[in-house]
Amino acid sequence: MPFKVGLTGGIGSGKSTVARAFVELGAGLVDTDDIAHRLTAHDGEALPLLAAAFGTDILAADGSLNRARMRQKVFADALARRRLEDILHPLIRAHALAGIGAVRAPWLLIDIPLLVAVGRESYALDRVLVVDCPEALQIERVMARSGFSAPEVAAMMAAQSSRAERLAIADDVIDNSGSRTELLPQIAALHQRYLHMAQRQKYNLS
Repeated sequence: MPFKVGLTGGIGSGKSTVARAFVELGAGLVDTDDIAHRLTAHDGEALPLLAAAFGTDILAADGSLNRARMRQKVFADALARRRLEDILHPLIRAHALAGIGAVRAPWLLIDIPLLVAVGRESYALDRVLVVDCPEALQIERVMARSGFSAPEVAAMMAAQSSRAERLAIADDVIDNSGSRTELLPQIAALHQRYLHMAQRQKYNLS
C-alpha cells in the first residue's frame, strides 16, 4: 500500500488549492468530495438510497441530487445528517479504497473533508495534514467566492467539525492565512518530507 496522507480543512481554508499543488509536485490524489459528487450525479449509485431515505423531492430536474434541498433537510437536524452520512460514507470509502489501489505515485494524498467524523483509521492513514486559517478569513473567502452572507457561512462552519477538533487530529499543519507565495514553500517542504517517509516505509526502515 502507498504512504497515505489524509488532507482536511474547513470550508474556505484553501484545501483544494493545497491538494492541486501537491499533485503538481508528483503526489497521487484520491478526492472523496469528488467521489461524493459522482455518487450523487445523474444515475449515481447513492441516489436511490437517498431518495428512499429522504423523499424524491431531493432530486433535481436532471435526476441528480438537489444539494440545496438536501442541505435544507439535514442542516439543523442532527439525526437526518447522521442518516445522510450513514448512507454516503460507506460508499465513498469503498470507491476511495478502490482508487487507492490504482494509484501509482511516490505517496498518496486523500482529500477527506469529514476526516474528523470518519476517523483516520477508516483509511489507515500514515499522517493527517490540516490546512488551517483563522475563522474570520474562512468566512471572508467563502463570501467572496459564493455570494453567501456572513451568517450563512458561519452556520455552515458550525455544522462542520471545529477548527480545534481538526487541529487536534493533525500530524502536520499548513498555515494558509497568507499569500500563495507564503503557501507554496510549506507545501514543497512537506512533499519532500512525505517522499522521505514513503521511502523509509517502503524499505521498512524505522
